[in-house]
Amino acid sequence: MEGQPRPDPCGYGAMGRNRKVVTMSQETPATDRPPTTALAEAAGMASHAPSVHNTQPWRWTVLPGSLELRVVRDRQLAATDPEGRLVGISCGTALHHARLALAAEGWTPVVERMPDPAQPDLLARLTGLRHTGADPDAMHMVQCMQVRHTDRRPVSEEPVPTAALGEIDRAATREGVNLQVLDDEQKLQLAAAAQHAAEVEAEDPQLRQELAYWTSRAGTGTGLPAEVLPEQTPRTTVPVRDFGRPGSLPVGPGHDRAAVYGMLWGTEDEPDSWLRAGEALSAAWLTATRLGVSLVPLSGVVEVEGTRQVLRQLLAGLGFPYIALRLGIADPTHAGPPHTPRLDTTQTVDTSAVRDQLS
Repeated sequence: MEGQPRPDPCGYGAMGRNRKVVTMSQETPATDRPPTTALAEAAGMASHAPSVHNTQPWRWTVLPGSLELRVVRDRQLAATDPEGRLVGISCGTALHHARLALAAEGWTPVVERMPDPAQPDLLARLTGLRHTGADPDAMHMVQCMQVRHTDRRPVSEEPVPTAALGEIDRAATREGVNLQVLDDEQKLQLAAAAQHAAEVEAEDPQLRQELAYWTSRAGTGTGLPAEVLPEQTPRTTVPVRDFGRPGSLPVGPGHDRAAVYGMLWGTEDEPDSWLRAGEALSAAWLTATRLGVSLVPLSGVVEVEGTRQVLRQLLAGLGFPYIALRLGIADPTHAGPPHTPRLDTTQTVDTSAVRDQLS
């Protein structure tokens, strides 16, 4: 019912349902361990972050007293995302995950975004760690990192509580990005734009080849395996992406009439704003997970220049759309889909410069 509290999906009782819980070190107080250890652990926890097509396009470097985030261009979608918006958003989610992991351990860093114009692939540097005491809310969010998943199937007929939408909105806003909830007319415009974007992309052989590559990466730790993709096209107001091949995730007869659609947007369209958009997406998604709300990012509609301009019109030309979202209450008759695979931390975190300092 509207406004009725829901069970916390991130509580310890729910953690083992889909994935083994990975906790930060609890045996040794944070103040008794070197900051370098906290930085390395935070980089490892960031591996839970979502990314477009599960490309995980980030690489962390742990240095004495600092942590650097770089984009891995080999895992950027060259055909789909030539300007780097989606890879920036993806890396932004990892940055936010790392920040939360540090906060859960009681550390507050200085975050420098795009710190060196001469190194455009260096997206962020976390430095100047101060021990400010463990943040219970961040600890809860670290639990949510391990529960969060993407469920592209239709949601239930249960409406998203207004209070939950407010919390999700505030989580994004704290990261400097706006969340606009679409009204019924705007929702139809989004649906038309998404359909047009899908048609444009279906006619592009390079895009089809790229999508086929990232949906056939079994055993590599990246990409989208069949078990997370619907076995048939779901009935949704806004069309979901056609991945070019059916998955094996069962889809029921439901629709998503009770779903809420929104858009993350900001006043700039530059690499640092894409990074912040990813941080806002992470904050909104983890908050939604904590509140029992299913969130699905819809990136297809921002991948095509023409439909991205349609979304700008929905914003009355006041800003730039970063990514569209679907929010809803998952169908309780469906078990949650499995988590997408993850690269081993040795492939995403470089600790060679501080190996002797880690404990």
